[in-house]
Amino acid sequence: MGKENKYKNKKVLVLGLAKSGYYAARLLHDLHAQVTVNDAQDLTENREAQELEALNIPVISGGHPADLMEQPFDLVVKNPGIPYDNPIVEQALAQELPVITEVEVATSVMAAPMIGLTGTNGKTTTTSMIQAMLSGERKEGHAYAIGNIGVPASQVALELKPTDEAIMELSSFQLMGTPTIKPEIAVITNLYSAHLDYHGSQAAYEDAKMNLIRNQTAGDFVIYNHDQPHLEKLVQKTTQATLLPFSRKEYLPAGVSVKAGVIYFKSEAVAQVEDIFLEGLHNLENFLAAIAVAKLKGVSNRVIQQVLRQFRGVKHRTQYVTEWAGRIFYNDSKATNIEATEHALVGFNQPVILLAGGLDRGNSFHELVPALANKVKALVTFGETAPLMIEAAQEAGIEQMIQTENVETAVPEAYALSEAGDVILLSPAAASWDQYANFEIRGEQFIQAVEQLIETEKQ
Repeated sequence: MGKENKYKNKKVLVLGLAKSGYYAARLLHDLHAQVTVNDAQDLTENREAQELEALNIPVISGGHPADLMEQPFDLVVKNPGIPYDNPIVEQALAQELPVITEVEVATSVMAAPMIGLTGTNGKTTTTSMIQAMLSGERKEGHAYAIGNIGVPASQVALELKPTDEAIMELSSFQLMGTPTIKPEIAVITNLYSAHLDYHGSQAAYEDAKMNLIRNQTAGDFVIYNHDQPHLEKLVQKTTQATLLPFSRKEYLPAGVSVKAGVIYFKSEAVAQVEDIFLEGLHNLENFLAAIAVAKLKGVSNRVIQQVLRQFRGVKHRTQYVTEWAGRIFYNDSKATNIEATEHALVGFNQPVILLAGGLDRGNSFHELVPALANKVKALVTFGETAPLMIEAAQEAGIEQMIQTENVETAVPEAYALSEAGDVILLSPAAASWDQYANFEIRGEQFIQAVEQLIETEKQ
């Protein structure tokens, strides 16, 4: 462990088990804290709960006992998904106890330098790009992609060495509970309207995102999207770190940008835009952010160019699936909001058969109309938002529209509407929870449906 252990002998309530709660409890136990876990679900048969109990960590499950907060806890480590109006959280705040998330615990004890990354869209893809670049010519240590990308920071916090790199994807939910987080390099990919049902307002959502950079000093760096003036203003008034903007629209002599098909780090030509395998202007933006980190870390242009050519994307994020009969299939199930789908559409030069629809959060799809009008040849829609998607498609002048049951039935319908040279794109512009447990399952169902389609066509 490279930092002071401020949790020793502290009485800590871990609220919510799940993956992050399990590893937070184990980490705190290793740090010699007195840990109690509470979860609303019955965990009697849960393997992780049983493992914690074997370590003499009490697990209280099946509800939130009214007298739980009568215990003299020193702090609460909250699962990021638990809202702040949860009764236990409200009692903790009323007692003026710190309510933090597991990444706060992990980052406070990690020995490795940290690269923190947040944004509305592109976080996971950019995190993976950075990991690939920092791994290319590494002579010692490892570049770890952790956090919201799927590996809880608390799972590996004590394993990281000063020669390693911790590339941490962070959501707004996680960042709300990080009072001391201080990355040496912070990346903000973009900032749109999102998660207002959780945060209550756009201002609160943005305030949570800015927690990533609040504690930085002049020796640290913030890499941010210069093409969003509102984000630029937020960054400038929040941090004391050195600012490093990126732009795909404007040449920046003091940033990372594009001019005449060449990607520049300040005045240094780094790579050609045509080197990039991944389609999409949003992926160009992601690469610009990743290149900024790589250059700050001394990565060679050769390695950067190699990653641009070889990086095939992250599953469910404008993921290339396959090509069949002249049609190219892409899985962008992670596009759970309008902006993500708009970015995906703008990135294609070919006609698109769009598969879209999902949970109805009360949003209008009017903002998607220009991208639909310019890129989409036909729409296959499903889920709660199907009628709203049809309205937007009609407004965009799309003539071919089909409403179907789900992603699985949408694939053959899309193929029937397509011809050689078309892109068949799953990019739902909505969350999956009306029909699927998460966007990963929705994306897997799309991939399986594509594979089944091809098998059927071969017969």
